[in-house]
Amino acid sequence: MSADATELLKKVRKIEIRTKALSHQIFAGEYHSAFKGRGMAFSEVREYQYGDDVRNMDWNVTARMRSPYVKVFEEEREMTVVLLVDVSRSGLFGTSVSTKRELLAEIAAVLSFSATLNNDKVGVLFFSDRVEKFIPPGKGRSHLLHIIREMLELQPSSDGTDIAAALEFLAAAIKKKCTAFLLSDMIDADAAGHPRYEHALKVAAGRHDLSVIKVYDPRERALPAVGLVNIKDSESGRCAWVNTDSARTRRKYSEWFCRLEDGEKQLFNRYHVDSVDISTDSDYVKGLMALFAGR
Repeated sequence: MSADATELLKKVRKIEIRTKALSHQIFAGEYHSAFKGRGMAFSEVREYQYGDDVRNMDWNVTARMRSPYVKVFEEEREMTVVLLVDVSRSGLFGTSVSTKRELLAEIAAVLSFSATLNNDKVGVLFFSDRVEKFIPPGKGRSHLLHIIREMLELQPSSDGTDIAAALEFLAAAIKKKCTAFLLSDMIDADAAGHPRYEHALKVAAGRHDLSVIKVYDPRERALPAVGLVNIKDSESGRCAWVNTDSARTRRKYSEWFCRLEDGEKQLFNRYHVDSVDISTDSDYVKGLMALFAGR
C-alpha cells in the first residue's frame, strides 16, 4: 500500500471515529425526531374505538368479523437522505481552525452516520459549477466509508459554484420525496449580491424536504484595514489591487456581503427552507442541534 493510501485510510478512520461518536451520543435522537418519514405505512387492524376516524375502517375485516375494525398506521421511518456538498474552490478558504471545505466534510459525515442510525439510505452529490460526482443512496458501512473517502480526496474538475445546477440535478435524479441537505458557503450571487439560484431552490424545496447548512469564515464578512493588497478571486482567478485602508471600500464590501446574506434569508423564508449558519471558528454541534430543534 502506498504512503498516500495509508495516510488517506488514517484520515478516513479518524473522521469515522469522531463523527460516529457524535452521531451516537448527540444527534441520533434529535435527527430521529426532526426528520420524518415520507408518509404512513399500514401496521395492523384492531377493533373500532370511539373517536377513531371512520375513513380508516377496514370493511373487509369488519364484514368477516361482523364487528367494526379499523386499520392502524405508523409513520414510515426509513427515508432517503441526499447531501449536496459544495466542493468549489472558495471552500479552501479558512483563517481559523479549519477551512470551509474541511468543516463541510465533517458535518456531512455526521449527517451520514446519523441517517444510518435511523436506518435511512444516504446519497451524496458533490458539486462546483457542475455536478462533480453523484453517489446514489445506499446503506451499509462500506457505503458510508466510500462517501467519506470521496469527501476527503475528491479533486473537483472546476473551481466555480453553481448551486442551481446541483438543485436541478437533485430534482431530476431523486423522484420520490427525500430529505436533502445543501452544504455550502452559499457564495453564488450576481454583481449586485442577489442569489442566482432562486428558481431551482423553489422547485427543489417543493419536491423535497430541503435544509441549508451554510458554512462561512468570519474574515469573509468584513475587510480588515491592512493597506494596499492584491486580492484574487479563488473561483474566477481574477486579481485586483484593493486599498483596504479606504473606509469607503470596506463599507461597500460589507454592504455587498449583507445584501448577499439578506437575499439568502429572504429566499429561505419565502420557500420554507430551514437553515443554519456555522462559522469555521465555532462549534458546529450547536449549529446542527439548533437546526434540528427548530423543525
